[in-house]
Amino acid sequence: MMVVRKVISLLAEGVRDGAAARAASDLLFTEKQGKVSSTLNIISVDLHTGTVVLTRNNPAPFFIAHGDRVDCISDESVQIGFSRNTRPIISEIPVEAGLVIVIYTDGLVHAGSRVGRPMDVCTSLKAMLDDQDPSPQAIADALLSEAVTLDDGRPVDDISVVVLKVLKRRGDNARRMSVRLPIDLMR
Repeated sequence: MMVVRKVISLLAEGVRDGAAARAASDLLFTEKQGKVSSTLNIISVDLHTGTVVLTRNNPAPFFIAHGDRVDCISDESVQIGFSRNTRPIISEIPVEAGLVIVIYTDGLVHAGSRVGRPMDVCTSLKAMLDDQDPSPQAIADALLSEAVTLDDGRPVDDISVVVLKVLKRRGDNARRMSVRLPIDLMR
């Protein structure tokens, strides 16, 4: 949570994604003396340049889908927290209608490995996109569901999935975002 708070506060102040990732890495290294690591993914849409900016400190690949093509981008990237001056990998992708980007934590990569059924994220994503035009929520839900199923209902690791899908403009110019958080309320 310390990493997330740091990144969000820096981004809110106007700090660029890469600098925010480096600052969060240095903070984690300093606070935990290099004994704790974390993966970090930041996804931004830069309306000035017309690009999606992915800032990653995560060995897990990410996927870009457009039309019937799904590309796995696996540029080497390291987690934050183990050393000072850890730099993120930054990728810029032009914003185009139909673009789908899927980023996730390593829990998705490790899904099913405990029981010898590792998850193939690329094949799963391609099958979803070939069969239909799923919403970003449907893509995330399907990937999470498959991962939990492969882990026999007991995920080995935390799993987070973020899906960005660029749609043709319809309706008003309002920007909308949907976030759901499971909260257990104590009685």
